Amino acid sequence: MTDTPQDRTGDRTGDRTGPRAAVLGMGTMGAAMARNLLRAGLPVDVWNRTPEPAAALAADGAVAHELPASAVAHADVVITMLADADAVQSVAFGQGTLAAMRPGTVWAQMGTIGPAAIDELAAEVRDKRPDVYFVDAPVSGTRGPAEAGELLILASGPEQAKPVLEPVFDAIGRKTKWLGPAGAGSALKLVMNSWLVFLVEGSAEILALADSLGVDHAEVLDFLGAGNLASPFALAKVRKMESGDDSPDFSLQWALKDIRLALSAASDRRLPVLDAISERWQALVDESLGGLDVSAARHGLGQA
Repeated sequence: MTDTPQDRTGDRTGDRTGPRAAVLGMGTMGAAMARNLLRAGLPVDVWNRTPEPAAALAADGAVAHELPASAVAHADVVITMLADADAVQSVAFGQGTLAAMRPGTVWAQMGTIGPAAIDELAAEVRDKRPDVYFVDAPVSGTRGPAEAGELLILASGPEQAKPVLEPVFDAIGRKTKWLGPAGAGSALKLVMNSWLVFLVEGSAEILALADSLGVDHAEVLDFLGAGNLASPFALAKVRKMESGDDSPDFSLQWALKDIRLALSAASDRRLPVLDAISERWQALVDESLGGLDVSAARHGLGQA
């Protein structure tokens, strides 16, 4: 008989208890997730394409692995937090990771790779490993919320996966929204991120307009901080722009990736403003600004 998630709690790491989680991808978000899982007392296995970030997590109590397949071999929950759909495909199928998962394992795909890629992954899981529960669960939040365990998780997938995911998601997020079949989470994520893109570009352009009109930036900060035009996110980005702080909370290159995913997913519609932002931000990436925070959208708006 195939195990169900609630039947298993996995092998233990030391005296840690609860579902065992494997986190694949030790970038800013994945590493923060792994640390919060450890703080919650869960056993955690980690893997990264380059070994140093995973080794750093081992110092905090995780088990670092050289291969992704070995990282998932004893896991109850596998989290993939990788750069794009090609990376997920390579790790899951090209490197034998899906095949190494135990029956009843929950695979939570938490990077933003778009609904089309999620549909392909879900179909491959159904075909190759119908005994694995595939959950689409991208997150809303940047470096700060990730490190604080305050991400918003946009989950979609089978009901049977919820019990084992609850302590995992509680450790890394402030709230989980369950939205239906796999793919619904990624669809909402693209809508949300596109709205944030508009706020970032709008913030950059209103500061440029303020400079042209001689408006004090303090007045801009004031209306973004209170009243009917208040926007905490825009306020935070304007503060970074005003101070010249381009340290990455969410980098421009990954935001551009999400814009393109949104445009591709909505190819039946005209989205001229989003398309124009895509072209402008591509120019900034071409100028080697892609690794900076999205607040680097302030660049390129000087005098004509």
